[in-house]
Amino acid sequence: MEWKAFNPRFCVVVIELPGVIHVTRNRFYKVQTTRSWDYLGLSSTSLSNLLNKSKMGNGVIIGLLDTGIWPELEVFNDDNLGPIPPRWRGVCESGEHFDGAKACNRKLIGARYFISGLEAEYGQPYNTSENDDYMSPRDSSGHGTHTSSIAGGSFVANASYDGLGLGTVRGGAPGAHLAMYKVCWRLYGGVCADADVLKAFDEAINDGVDVLSVSLAADIPLYSEVDHRGSIPIGSFHAVAKGITVVCAAGNAGPRAETVQNTAPWILTVAASTVDRSFPTPITLGNNQTIIVSNKTLTGQRKWLDRIRTNSYKYQFQGQAMFTGEDTVSAALVYPEVSDLMPPRNCESLSSNDDWMAGKIVLCFASDYNQSLLNDAILSVKAAGGLGVIVSRSPSNYYPYAMNFPCLQVTYETGTQILYYIRSTSNPQVRLSPSRTHIGKPVSTNVAYFSSRGPSSNVPAILKPDIAAPGVQILAAIPPSDETTTGAFAFLSGTSMATPHVSGIVALLKSLYPDWSPAAIKSAIITTGLTSHQSGGPIFAEGEPLKLADPFDFGGGIVNPNSAADPGLVYDMNTENYVHYLCAMGYNNSDIFQLTEHPVVCPSKQPSILDVNLPSITIPNLKKPTILTRTVTNVGPVNSKYKASVEFASGINVAVRPETLIFSSRTKTISFSVMISSAHNVNAGYYFGSLTWTDGVHVVRSPISVRTE
Repeated sequence: MEWKAFNPRFCVVVIELPGVIHVTRNRFYKVQTTRSWDYLGLSSTSLSNLLNKSKMGNGVIIGLLDTGIWPELEVFNDDNLGPIPPRWRGVCESGEHFDGAKACNRKLIGARYFISGLEAEYGQPYNTSENDDYMSPRDSSGHGTHTSSIAGGSFVANASYDGLGLGTVRGGAPGAHLAMYKVCWRLYGGVCADADVLKAFDEAINDGVDVLSVSLAADIPLYSEVDHRGSIPIGSFHAVAKGITVVCAAGNAGPRAETVQNTAPWILTVAASTVDRSFPTPITLGNNQTIIVSNKTLTGQRKWLDRIRTNSYKYQFQGQAMFTGEDTVSAALVYPEVSDLMPPRNCESLSSNDDWMAGKIVLCFASDYNQSLLNDAILSVKAAGGLGVIVSRSPSNYYPYAMNFPCLQVTYETGTQILYYIRSTSNPQVRLSPSRTHIGKPVSTNVAYFSSRGPSSNVPAILKPDIAAPGVQILAAIPPSDETTTGAFAFLSGTSMATPHVSGIVALLKSLYPDWSPAAIKSAIITTGLTSHQSGGPIFAEGEPLKLADPFDFGGGIVNPNSAADPGLVYDMNTENYVHYLCAMGYNNSDIFQLTEHPVVCPSKQPSILDVNLPSITIPNLKKPTILTRTVTNVGPVNSKYKASVEFASGINVAVRPETLIFSSRTKTISFSVMISSAHNVNAGYYFGSLTWTDGVHVVRSPISVRTE
C-alpha cells in the first residue's frame, strides 16, 4: 500500500520559541501497506508461548504514527482489559466526527492529530470535504486502523474477507493499550508532513508510550541522521533515549538493492514476508467434462489441446485470486492479439474504451511489476463490461487482488498455456470458480517482492533491514466507510503491515522484560530470526529471478517471537553507544548536538563504525584483515558457557577470540573480537555468513555481510 507525496518546498515551521533548537525544511513521508499470529507460533491456545507468558502484553502502551483510527470497531473493544496505566499522560483529542469523551476506552487510551506542518507547507487550510477526510484522529483511508488492529487489536471471532481467511482476528498484543497519533492526510493521495511527524514523536514520548510503530517511509535518497530534514531518525533517537522501542517500515521499493529506508541503527527496521496461506482459484478451459492434470501427465501440448478443442474434456489450471461468493463465471475467453508490426497489448495498455472486452473474460500479460498501473488495467476491464481478467505475470511477484471482481493471477508459464488454447480454437471458453483458502504445505515463506532491500544507501556498514515479518495479504480491521472493501476487515500488503507485527511482539517482550532496553529487545529479535522455513526448507526472496534470501533481504531472518523471549545473550546499547556511532560517521560536534540536545565531544581519533555494538556485522569495503569488537550480556541462566561457530563462503576467513564465553554471577558481560580477512584479490559483490554463539540450548546468531575491495 503506497501513498504519493508531492515535492516539498521551504517553509518556516517555528521561530524564536522556547525549546526550539532548529528551524527546518518540511518533508513528506508515505504510509507503507489472520493467519499470521498462529504462523509465528503465538496461538492463543498455547499456555507456554510468549503471548501467554507476557499476559498478552498487559499494561504495555503501543503508540502508532499513522492515518488515524476508527475507534468504534469491535477489534478495539476493551473487554477484559486491565486499567489504564497510571503513568499515562496522553489525551483523547476531539475533532470532526470524533468525540474524545466517547471514542477512547481502556483499549484505545489516546488519540491526537497533527496537521500544522502540512498546512504550513500547503499554504492554505486543509479541506477535509474535498479530500474525504476528517479533521480529527478519525481514519478515512483505513491504513491506520489496519495497522493498529495488527499491533494490538482485541479478539474478534468469525472475521473474514467475504468468507476468505475465516477465523479469529486479533493483534499481536491483545492485552496492550493503543494510542493513535494521526500524522498522515489524504491530500494528493496521501502525505505525512515532516514537521507533524516530529511533533507526534515528541507528544508520544511525553504521553508515556512504551513502543512506537511507524509504518511510514520517505523516498530515496535518504538524509543523514543529523539532518533536520528527516524527522523519523531524529524523533526515534529521542524516543529510544527514553527507553521506547521504535519499529519502522523498511519501505516498498523492492526488489531493487539499496532501497531500504529508516536505516538509523537505533530503529528496528522491518521487511515484509509471506505466510503459508494461499487462495487457489480454478480456471477451467473448454465446456464439457473436467479433468485436473499437471503439465507432465499429458504428453505434449497438442494432445491436450486437441482434447479440449473437440469439447471432450476440460482442462483446469489453478490461479491465485480473492474471487468471493459461490457463483462461477463462464464466458468467452479473449486475448488482445495485434499485428506483429505493433507492440503487444500488455495488461497495462488495456483501456475502458476497449469495447471488445464486453461480456468476455480477458487474458493479458503484465509487462512489469507496477501495481498501480495493473490496478488501473483491471478496473478498465471492468469498466468496459468485461466479466473477469486473468493476469499472467512473473511467479515471483504476484499476490491475489482483494476486489469485488474476478481477477486471477497465473504465472507466465500457465498464461502461455492458456494462450495456446485460445489460439487453437475459434470459440475459446473459460469458467472461473470461487477462491478457497489453503493453509500450510506446499505454500512456503518468501521475502515479499515489494519489500525494500539492503544494503543501506547512506550507511552501508549498518545492516538493514533488521528482521522480516508477515506483510502480504494480512487480514485486519478497516473503517466501514472504506469503499474499496466490504465489511469491517480487509487484506492489505506492505511493509506497513509487517511493522505492526513486530511492534506487537515488542510489546509482548516489553511486558515480560520491562527493564530491557530497546537495543536488547532489538538484539533478541534479530539473533533469533528464522533463516529457514519451519518445515526445514530455505527461505527465498522474490525478485527477478527468485533467489535464496540473504541478510539484505531479511536481516536476521523471519521474526521468531518465542525464541526472542529467551535469546540467551543480547548485544545491548545505550545513548553513549549511539553517540559513538555518530562520531564514527564523522559528524561534527555541533551537528550531533542538534540531535542529542546535549554537548558532545568526539574523540580526536575517529572511532570505527565496525565497533558499534550491533547484533550483526557488515563490512562494505574489506581491503585488509580487519578486527572488530562486540560485547554480549547474558540474559539466560546465570552460569552459562557459550562456544562460537562460524559459517561463511569459501575465501572469507573469520576468527573469533575468545572462542568460548563463560558467564557467572560475577561475569554477566563479556567482550570478544572478530578478525575477518579475504583470500579474494578482486573487487566482488557481498559474501554472506554468520557468527553463532550457543550453549547447547540457546542459538545466538549474528548475520555477517562482507564485500572485498
